[in-house]
Amino acid sequence: MNNENIQPFKQWSPKLGQRVMVAPQAFINGDVELGDDCSVWPMAVIRGDMHKIRIGNRVSIQDGAVLHITHQSDFNPEGHPLMIGDDVTIGHNACLHGCQIENEVLIGIGVTVLDGAKIPSQVVIGAGSLVPPGKQLESGFLYIGSPVKKTRELNDKEKSFFKYSAQNYVKLKDEYLKNL
Repeated sequence: MNNENIQPFKQWSPKLGQRVMVAPQAFINGDVELGDDCSVWPMAVIRGDMHKIRIGNRVSIQDGAVLHITHQSDFNPEGHPLMIGDDVTIGHNACLHGCQIENEVLIGIGVTVLDGAKIPSQVVIGAGSLVPPGKQLESGFLYIGSPVKKTRELNDKEKSFFKYSAQNYVKLKDEYLKNL
């Protein structure tokens, strides 16, 4: 792991759990905490420079994903931290900005989730979708579109995919860790 890509900012330094893999081409700074067995793939950016970012265990942050926050201001006194639960897969080029994502969620390729949005556990957001500011989704459904619309209920096989995907990326990052 290359420490040049994990940087303090002001009074904050990123904190990484056990067995975390951060690709040398990724960037993390500021008030960021990652749980155990997370993977941060090339060109992903996690910027906790003006508010906190908390990421649970077994979260995979795919290539080119951008994770950021909304700072506290007169316009938004509390700001919007970025909070992510366990067993979440964040697709390539996704953008998560000041939102809350619970456990067992699949964020598709190129998805954008904006300030104050709340994604409960066991949700799939299809590729290219937009979750607008403040939108609250319902657990157990597939959402697609721009803006997202509830499309259909997830079946049991799809619900079992959340843990499978998380474990699959844990195994893959372990293989990468052997070579870094």
